[in-house]
Amino acid sequence: MSGELPPNINIKEPRWDQSTFVGRASHFFTVTDPRNILLTNEQLENARKVVHDYRQGIIPPGLTENELWRAKYVYDSAFHPDTGEKMILIGRMSAQVPMNMTITGCMMTFYRTAPAVLFWQWINQSFNAVVNYTNRSGDAPLTVNELGTAYVSATTGAVATALGLNALTKHVSPLIGRFVPFAAVAAANCINIPLMRQRELKVGIPVTDENGNRLGESANAAKQAITQVVVSRILMAAPGMAIPPFIMNTLEKKAFLKKSSMSVTSLEPELQAKIQETYPELRRVYFNKGL
Repeated sequence: MSGELPPNINIKEPRWDQSTFVGRASHFFTVTDPRNILLTNEQLENARKVVHDYRQGIIPPGLTENELWRAKYVYDSAFHPDTGEKMILIGRMSAQVPMNMTITGCMMTFYRTAPAVLFWQWINQSFNAVVNYTNRSGDAPLTVNELGTAYVSATTGAVATALGLNALTKHVSPLIGRFVPFAAVAAANCINIPLMRQRELKVGIPVTDENGNRLGESANAAKQAITQVVVSRILMAAPGMAIPPFIMNTLEKKAFLKKSSMSVTSLEPELQAKIQETYPELRRVYFNKGL
C-alpha cells in the first residue's frame, strides 16, 4: 500500500546527520561509491523515476525507505542536480576514486622525464576540466571561453611548475624530487579553481540566513569560499601525494632479498638434530623465499 511509506521524507538532503563526522563520512562514501559507475541505463532511469514520482507525491506500492534512499543516491550519482541531465561518466562523483587513483599513481611514478611530466599533467588537468564542466552550476554555467581559459592556464601552470622543479631538484635528494607532482597539482589548483569560478568573484554568490532564506549576492563570500576550496583541494591531495614519497624513499633503501633466513631452533626437531650432528656450531639456515 502507498501508505506504508511516509510522503514527507526530505530526499533533497543527505540521509545522515551532517553535524556529525560519522554522518558526513557515510554520506561521502555513498556519494562516491565506485559501484555506481557500473549501473545500467535502465537502473539509472528506474532510480530517476522513483525520485521524480516521490517528489510529486506518487509512491509505488511496496517501496521501502531504504529503496527510496538507494534510488535517491543512484539518481544523484548520475544526474545533474540543477539541469537533470545525465552526466558524463568520468565526471560523476562515483568515478572519482578509480580515476584519481589511476592518474595520481601515474603522476607519482612517471615524473622524472619531461615527456612523462607533460603527458600526465595534461591528462590530470583534462580530467579536472571534465569534472568541473560536468558538475558546473546550473544557475551560472561556465562559458566555453571560461572553461578553455581555465583548462589551458591550469595545464600550463602544472606543467611549468613540474618541469621547473624537476630541473631544480636534479642535484638534490631523490626524496625532494618525489614531491614535484604534488607541487604541480597544488599550483594547478591555485590557478584552475579561481579561473573556473571567476564569474562568482565578479557578481558574488548567494548568501542566506540560517534558515536558507536568500539575502543577496556577495563577492566577499565568493572570495572566502574559493580560498577555502583551493586549500581543501590541496589538503585532499596531500595524503595520496605527499605521504607516499616518504614511504617509497624508505622502501627503496631496504634490502628485499630473494634469500631469507631463520634460526635453527625454529626448524623441525628431526632436522635440528641432524644439523647439530653435522654442523654443531651452525645457528642460522638460509632458503630461497621465492617471488
